[in-house]
Amino acid sequence: MDRGTVVRTIVLIIALLNQVLVSFGLYKIPFTEEQQTIFLTNSFTVLSALQSWFKNNYITVKGRSQHQKLKEHGLD
Repeated sequence: MDRGTVVRTIVLIIALLNQVLVSFGLYKIPFTEEQQTIFLTNSFTVLSALQSWFKNNYITVKGRSQHQKLKEHGLD
């Protein structure tokens, strides 16, 4: 398995575990609903922006190599 698959699987397991605990009333986050909303909204925005920036730019060696091949074939 590649690193991305492992990370996505871990996040999915945590989300499912959290959902089960909340469903049974066993897990309460000790902040107000407004604070939770602000935190989740900010986290989602930052993480999606970083992921989008990383995926849409050729910043790794592999990415730059792929970009060069695309340019050679006239696809970029």
